[in-house]
Amino acid sequence: MDVDANSVPGPAVAAALSAQPETALAVRAASEDCLAQLSGRPCDLAFVFFSSHHTEQAEAISRDVRAMLRPVNCMGVSAESVLGGAIELERAPGVSILALSLPGVRLSAFTSDSFPPLDANEKEHVAVLAGGVGASEDSAATFVFADPFSIPVLQLVPALNKARRMDAQGKPIGRVIGGLASAARAPGGNALFLDGKIARFGAVGVTLSGNLSVDTIVSQGCRAVGQPMLITKARNNLILQLGGKPAREVMREVVNDMDPGDRGALSGGLFLGRVINEYKARFGRDDFLIRAVVGEDPTSGSIAVADFVRPGQTVQFHVRDADTATQDLSLLLDGQRLHERPAGGLLITCNGRGTRLFQEKNHDAAAVCRAFGQVTAGEQKAKPGSIITPSFLPGGATGGIFPLAGFFASGEIAPVGGVGADSFLHGNSACLTLFRSK
Repeated sequence: MDVDANSVPGPAVAAALSAQPETALAVRAASEDCLAQLSGRPCDLAFVFFSSHHTEQAEAISRDVRAMLRPVNCMGVSAESVLGGAIELERAPGVSILALSLPGVRLSAFTSDSFPPLDANEKEHVAVLAGGVGASEDSAATFVFADPFSIPVLQLVPALNKARRMDAQGKPIGRVIGGLASAARAPGGNALFLDGKIARFGAVGVTLSGNLSVDTIVSQGCRAVGQPMLITKARNNLILQLGGKPAREVMREVVNDMDPGDRGALSGGLFLGRVINEYKARFGRDDFLIRAVVGEDPTSGSIAVADFVRPGQTVQFHVRDADTATQDLSLLLDGQRLHERPAGGLLITCNGRGTRLFQEKNHDAAAVCRAFGQVTAGEQKAKPGSIITPSFLPGGATGGIFPLAGFFASGEIAPVGGVGADSFLHGNSACLTLFRSK
């Protein structure tokens, strides 16, 4: 019997955060909060984000969340910092849960154990990967969380892009979204889990297909300086020449020409933006993939960047800038407010943001919650006996008005562009995923 899509309820999303230092208490507080928000609806998928303080208890976290929420699939990743509602717990104990009830949605969970060689140019490899991650003709999104020390993410993301099915117009179906674990600075220090399987290396993921709409925004945290230039000589991650001149010489000229304000921003490092679409006549802030400049060689005159580059690509130097990041996120959120209010959101923000970039705490999470929170009229708030819900309960849990959860990543994965756009590995960005009815 055919099912009327209009008769199927849309997604319900619950989010909770606990700052309890004791793992079991933190998991219980956040899980109970999610159960209350779901109001009896079943939990199909639980994303669990936990700070480095809880990494050694990853198995217990997975077990307890599954026991309380009873999700079809439960995925977890360790992070330097986690967030929930309008609160960002930076470098402090935290457990954050995003619980989704997804009627009419199929879940295809996977781990990197089943990945073929990650070569996006090999059709056989891409076909095996597509089957492994459950890509289908009605996929909404593939979510993947990976350990940066054991997964070649610069090969994984293009392969996942290619693994998507095509629609009748030849456009890829669904989005690739995710982030890199950030709890450790050395191999073996992160923890990931899928249901009862715990791993210190690799990746976990899930593809959602069916009755679900997923939208994403990517907000950059950098501002361009100097002018766009063409790479004229390069090898792997080394840029030897820019515009026919030694790259190091060009970089020094750009730095010397900066005004004092821009030069002060260099304390946060110098970055290089690589143009995504070379066919554009002019480039704006959303047209660049930001990569760190990680070294220079006075002998060869080359500079090293955290990406593979090739001759013919257009690049421009960038500096970290809090004002640009604030404006960019605000404009992108305003655009999303023109649409139906989402059921909830997943925020993966760079671990170089937060108070490392902004003067105020909770910058990204609070901005998202302001954009989608239900606003109560002032006269309603002033009524005698009204309950004022705090945005955070010390030692307890918080869900907030808008269900939002996420973590600070060492790299963010999200698409740039409209329907069918490819995803990229980002840095210094805030990547927001919004869940809506299809």
